[in-house]
Amino acid sequence: MVFEKLTDALHAARQEQELPDYLAEQILFILDNREKFRGREDQLAKLTEQVSLYDTYGQTGYLGMGVSNLILEKSLQRLIDIQPEQQ
Repeated sequence: MVFEKLTDALHAARQEQELPDYLAEQILFILDNREKFRGREDQLAKLTEQVSLYDTYGQTGYLGMGVSNLILEKSLQRLIDIQPEQQ
């Protein structure tokens, strides 16, 4: 179920918030390699929430709930174990 929610959040963020391709590609990597991320549902749920709250312009959003590309990038790095110099 968490993967389906992440897929929906990714689609919405790409359509409505212009999610950068490099972030979308990392999320697609997770979705394409679900077996590697099983057992990490809590982290994936948090990522899904962040993708849903993504704000193209790094605004704070309603009641300070917006998520910038930097916050999302750090979450993806922790989840996928990507080193910044490898991007």
